[in-house]
Amino acid sequence: MDAATATVRSDGLLGRWRAWREARAVSRPLPIRDWVAGHTDAPTRIAGFDQPLVCCVLGLLVLSLVMVYSASIALPDSPKYANYTSNFFLLRQSLFIVLGLIAGLMSVQVPVAIWERWAPRLFLVSLFLLALVLIPHVGKGVNGARRWLPLGVMNFQPSELAKLAMCMYAASYMVRKMEVKERFLQAVWPMALALAFTGVLLLAEPDMGAFVVIALVSLGILFLGGVNGRMFFVSVAVLLGAFALMIATSPFRRARILAFLDPWNPEYAQGKGYQLVHSLIAFGRGELFGQGLGSSIEKLHYLPEAHTDFLMAVIGEELGFIGVASVLAAFFWLTRRIFIIGRQAVALDRVFAGLMVQGIGIWMGGQTLINLGVNLGALPTKGLTLPLMSYGGSAVLMNLVAIGVVLRVDVENRQLMRGGRE
Repeated sequence: MDAATATVRSDGLLGRWRAWREARAVSRPLPIRDWVAGHTDAPTRIAGFDQPLVCCVLGLLVLSLVMVYSASIALPDSPKYANYTSNFFLLRQSLFIVLGLIAGLMSVQVPVAIWERWAPRLFLVSLFLLALVLIPHVGKGVNGARRWLPLGVMNFQPSELAKLAMCMYAASYMVRKMEVKERFLQAVWPMALALAFTGVLLLAEPDMGAFVVIALVSLGILFLGGVNGRMFFVSVAVLLGAFALMIATSPFRRARILAFLDPWNPEYAQGKGYQLVHSLIAFGRGELFGQGLGSSIEKLHYLPEAHTDFLMAVIGEELGFIGVASVLAAFFWLTRRIFIIGRQAVALDRVFAGLMVQGIGIWMGGQTLINLGVNLGALPTKGLTLPLMSYGGSAVLMNLVAIGVVLRVDVENRQLMRGGRE
């Protein structure tokens, strides 16, 4: 075979390959992955919703029931919980999950256009509830913090609603201010004022952990929305300065920072550093494979709030490094998948939906990292739960509502990808 014949055959194969690539580009004009199970060259039916994401969330909820029960089963032995049964927190968490799943299914039915229309009003409602909780005899206080509104079946924490409301409000704000996002005063100042007002209400409870998460969400959406880079970094610097000022002027927060820097110091080990010390002991006992499910020692009245803020420490002690790594891998996949759904929405020219969903991703991923950092002593102690897993009605309820909103965006994305309407 001479060189000319080889060139003709090569061009023929190359031409066929290029034609095949062009045909696929025409059939899929947007660089969006549909994430259906399996891989085949035969035509496939686009799924109506993201089943892997739902399975991941349900798996975390099941593990939540197991670990909350394990972490709280011995609490009735303490005088503080003497009137509780050993399965009290398990039954309550099951109720919260059922209510959250119902609320999540309801939120899936709400079109994104309605969420966008009501975003500013939902944000105002969250601010009103944050103010309402501070009124004596209206808000409920626990351990010196006033963060809950008693609703009979459960105590509702308005700061959890504020996280979702900020995701929606910031996304709506960026869409409305898209034409002036290069001008600092017009683009950033009104948003900064809303964040400052939210921060004042949260710090009055006090709930600095929730404020940190809401600040991360708002800054993240500003950045993803295309705010000028210099303006963004100025906003970050101002926010960090505000945090430093709050710590410097608050003896309580300053003591927490000092205890975080040296938790084993006898001055802090029995005070502000007590939770961190026992959390680190729990992780140390877990080693690679853990002590076994139900075999934690630290949950036996050594580690306070083992079923809420420090649930990850119990996971580390009972399931070891393998268990902690598996949980983190699940949250990493969940956060990544939420971001992909948000990017799909932006690619489909649905900017509000995309920014809102990515804000929810920042909320879920950021709060998970903060909770892990607190449990491992990498961050100062904050009253932040592990999303979808820690005991708590408000957190589980609003987490599942947020997941429902994400699924609604995904459903509408798929409708547009099939050539339908929103």
